[in-house]
Amino acid sequence: MTRLLPSLLLCLAATLAAAAAAATPIRLKDLVEFDGVRSNELVGYGLVVGLNGTGDGLRNAPFTEEIMSNMLERLGVNVTGEQFRPRNVAAVLVTARLPPFARAGSPVDVTVSAIGDATSLLGGTLVMTPLNAADGEIYAVAQGTIIAGGIAAEGEAASVTMGVPTSGSIPAGATVEREVAFDLGDLSTVRLALRSPDFTTAGRIEQAINADFGRAVAVMTDAGTVAVDIARTDMPSPAHAIGRIENILVEPERRARVVVDQRSGTIVMGEDVRISRVAVSQGNLTIRIEEAPAVVQPNPFSPGETVVVPRTETGITLDPGTGLAEVGEGTSLSEVVAGLNALGVAPYDMIDILKSIRAAGALHAEFIVR
Repeated sequence: MTRLLPSLLLCLAATLAAAAAAATPIRLKDLVEFDGVRSNELVGYGLVVGLNGTGDGLRNAPFTEEIMSNMLERLGVNVTGEQFRPRNVAAVLVTARLPPFARAGSPVDVTVSAIGDATSLLGGTLVMTPLNAADGEIYAVAQGTIIAGGIAAEGEAASVTMGVPTSGSIPAGATVEREVAFDLGDLSTVRLALRSPDFTTAGRIEQAINADFGRAVAVMTDAGTVAVDIARTDMPSPAHAIGRIENILVEPERRARVVVDQRSGTIVMGEDVRISRVAVSQGNLTIRIEEAPAVVQPNPFSPGETVVVPRTETGITLDPGTGLAEVGEGTSLSEVVAGLNALGVAPYDMIDILKSIRAAGALHAEFIVR
C-alpha cells in the first residue's frame, strides 16, 4: 500500500497536468440549468403481487392487507370480514422523476422499494399505481414487472443475500397522464443557473453569450445566475434561443479542492491546489492482541474433565516513522505531489497528514471529507 501511493499520486499529477495543458471548453448545457426547465418528483403507494413466498407477513404489515382489500373491492370482489394470510404480496413505495416537457403518453422509469417485511421483490409485478407530485395531483400511472438488482437464497439452516432484492426498477414502467403547466414561449428572460456558482465562470458565460450574438443580450446578476434577454437575441422563440445558447463553449473556473474518502482511502486533488513550506513528522502505533487458548486434558482413566484455558498475548509497537520531513512549497500540482511523496506513507496516513497540514494553514485549497 505504501509503495502504491506515490505511483498513484504521480499518475494523478500527470493526468491533471495534461488536462490543464490542453484545457477544453465545456458546453453551457453541461454547466448550467435553464430557469423553468426542471424535472418533478413523483411518489405513489402500491402493491406487488406474484412473489414466491417472499412477500409481507400480513400480521406484521397490516397496511398490506388494507391496500389489498381496497384493490379487490374496486375490482368487484367482496372481501369484507375475510382473513388474508398470503405471502406473495408486498406493499411498496413507487418513485419516479417526471422529466421536463413530458407529454401525456410518454413513458417514465420508476423505482419500487418494499416498505414492509418482504424479503425479496424478485419476479413480482406492480399493480396499477397512481403517482402523485408535491401538489397532490396524479401525473402518471405505473404498472409492470419488477427488475430487482439482488439475489437471495436460503436453506434449512442458512441463507445468503447479494445486493438489495427488496428494491427494483421498471424501465418505462409509468405512463404520463397529466402534463406540467409551463409555457416556455411566454418567457421574456431566461435565467441560467450555474451548477457550481462562481463569479469568474459567470462572467465568462456572459462574455461568451454576448460574443456569440454580437450584442449585449446576457448579464451576470450574481455568482450563480446569468440572465438572457430573449427579445434582444432576435430568435423566433425562447426555445430557439436556448438551443443556440446551450452549445456555446465556455472554459469554467474551478476552485482548488482536495477531496478524500476515508472509507476507501481515496485522495483526489485539483490542479490549482497549492501548499506552503511545512515540516511533517508521522509515526504509527500498532496494538497487537492474539488469542491462543490451550486445551488441558486429565490423565487417562482419571475422573477429571477436559477444559480450555484462555491465553492472550498482547504487544504495543511504536513505529517512529521517517522523522521530521520537510515538504517544500509547491507552485504546481506535480510539485505538491512530489513533496507529499517524499513522506512515503500509506493512503490512510496521507489523509491524516493532509488534515494536519490544512489545520496548520499550509494547505491552500478547500478540503472535503466524504
